[in-house]
Amino acid sequence: MILDEQLLREVITKRPSHSHKSTFGRVVLIGGNQQYGGAIIMSALATVNSGAGLTTVITDEKNHAPLHVHLPEVMVADWCDQATCLTAIQQADVVLIGPGLGTSAFSLGLLQTILEVQTKHQWLVIDGSALTLLAETKLSLPYPEHTVLTPHQMEWQRLSGISIAAQTDHSNQEKQNELGAITVVKSHQTTIYNKENIYYNQAGSAAMATGGTGDTLAGMITAFLAQFPKNDHTVAAAVYLHSLIGDHLAQTHYVVLPTLISQAIPQWMAHFCTE
Repeated sequence: MILDEQLLREVITKRPSHSHKSTFGRVVLIGGNQQYGGAIIMSALATVNSGAGLTTVITDEKNHAPLHVHLPEVMVADWCDQATCLTAIQQADVVLIGPGLGTSAFSLGLLQTILEVQTKHQWLVIDGSALTLLAETKLSLPYPEHTVLTPHQMEWQRLSGISIAAQTDHSNQEKQNELGAITVVKSHQTTIYNKENIYYNQAGSAAMATGGTGDTLAGMITAFLAQFPKNDHTVAAAVYLHSLIGDHLAQTHYVVLPTLISQAIPQWMAHFCTE
């Protein structure tokens, strides 16, 4: 399936007049160590601007002040505060783990905790450092049918064992069927694999090749899953909108910063919103 604007019109629906914050999902984002705090901030910007109802960021304490400055709409928890974090995770509809998480023993412990406590009613998006940890440790996904993996090609090589040169549709689809999770293989033209379905994203621009673009996409996918039908169509819609906005901005920007994409999301969602 070639992704196009019709998919966005089908997925992005008008908000009901009788609604409140929880109508549009509770999400938890986990990541951002002392070195890579910007990654989780960019994910959070994308999540909130994509319409998630309530967003909690679990991160290193050093990132709390920057988060509050950039995005006062989110709630923040210290990832060393186990009780507070566990409560937030248990209440979430969708959890994203990985942006700026790092690969320390502490980071691995956070990933293991998420995999242990995920329920069959929750969706899990695994991105960035968490994918590297998943590849290194061979941890099992408790609910692969409710999991989205968002690797770039090198991360997919680590996770799948398929070299970049050998990452064909056939080999990728076989590995996806083995893992069971919706798999978003990011490249200059991202491809999404799920069961028998393959989605081809032909949008996207070299202007988007900058740090934080993937973190922004992960946040968009998380927010879309929180408020729209939880399936591969919704994941594909987030992927396509992310690239479509990037293409539009690239007409006037030599480099498209991820934060610019996040700022533009609400307007583009309103454009494609249907009755």
